[in-house]
Amino acid sequence: MSILHTVNKSSFEKSSLDSCLRYAKDGSTLLLYEDGVYAALKGAASEEKIKSAMQNHKVCALGPDLKARGFSQDRVIDGVSLIDYAGFVDLAAEAEKVQAWV
Repeated sequence: MSILHTVNKSSFEKSSLDSCLRYAKDGSTLLLYEDGVYAALKGAASEEKIKSAMQNHKVCALGPDLKARGFSQDRVIDGVSLIDYAGFVDLAAEAEKVQAWV
């Protein structure tokens, strides 16, 4: 079963990312959006967690949310895919289930 896991909270604020990574099965997709995009940044406290997650999961970040927070594409961890709103919709439509981690 393909599952899209969405994380919209900063790892500085909540443990949503940790919970997601603990329960996400191999092959699922993780989408970081809203304040969750902070986890996709090089040098962030969660950088090693994201790099480790990319070994078993596709990791995406919503580009417009990065831009809204003043970050450019070059600040994103190598291997994290940037998507737009249409890409978000495509991921949700392709997944058999969407799990929001709030």
